[in-house]
Amino acid sequence: MVYVPVDVAEAIRKEGERRRFSVRTIETYQECVKKFINYTGKTIDKLGKKDVLDFLYSLDERKYSGSSMHVYQMAIRFLMEDILHKNMKLNIKYSRRPEKLPFVLSKDEVKRLIGKINNWKHRLMIELLYGAGLRVSELINLKIKDLDLDKSYGFVRGGKGNKDRIFILPKIVCEKIENLIEIEHLDNDENLFLTNKGKKYSVRTIQEIVKKSAKLAGLNSGEIHCHTLRHSFATHLIEQGQTVSEVQSLLGHKSPETTFVYLHTATPNMIKVKSPLDNL
Repeated sequence: MVYVPVDVAEAIRKEGERRRFSVRTIETYQECVKKFINYTGKTIDKLGKKDVLDFLYSLDERKYSGSSMHVYQMAIRFLMEDILHKNMKLNIKYSRRPEKLPFVLSKDEVKRLIGKINNWKHRLMIELLYGAGLRVSELINLKIKDLDLDKSYGFVRGGKGNKDRIFILPKIVCEKIENLIEIEHLDNDENLFLTNKGKKYSVRTIQEIVKKSAKLAGLNSGEIHCHTLRHSFATHLIEQGQTVSEVQSLLGHKSPETTFVYLHTATPNMIKVKSPLDNL
């Protein structure tokens, strides 16, 4: 007899936490499953593989992206196999290539953007955001104990997917970080970046710093977000000869396909292969 939880959302939360899923992943799975069940109009004990396929087909007809389709499939498979313990064997492949390539700044544009930030601590935060390829949430949660300034690297603890990963620390910011720690008398367990009131910075504050400096630099501020700096970091690494696997590791991507997009945003001078037409 199939196990049927009283509260599906709660069952997803408990099993997700047991597997160390991030809060964001759990909430996404709960929302996807809710839409799936509402679509079928069935009680969960009556759900089968045909219901799953019909639902995914309906999303495809509505032109959902490959990435979105993949998330829905993973969420529903989690429900069917890990919550209801039904053997689905469902693994449809969807293209996860983004329909729109990420907006990327040139190195000169990054330099201009950073150069317009007058507040020294704000400038350091944006230098680190770009120079280490961090997500903005990772930046504001960064603790001093997770940095090894002598060896120029640090660790993201509990990043996306609740995973730890190593990141590079630009040598140019290591000394600035040491000065920050000394000036503000920060303890090892404290966040690296704190406001004047000793509070953690908000995501919105960092976003506003990036937007304002982009506008002052004469850049298209409407296209530029905190994540644009991460995209630019990855693209510039590819341009300077780093492999996709190296960049994938630094960004914390689960799949190399996610990192492949930066091959398309890199400038053509990275391509060293000559066309055979040139040798005719």
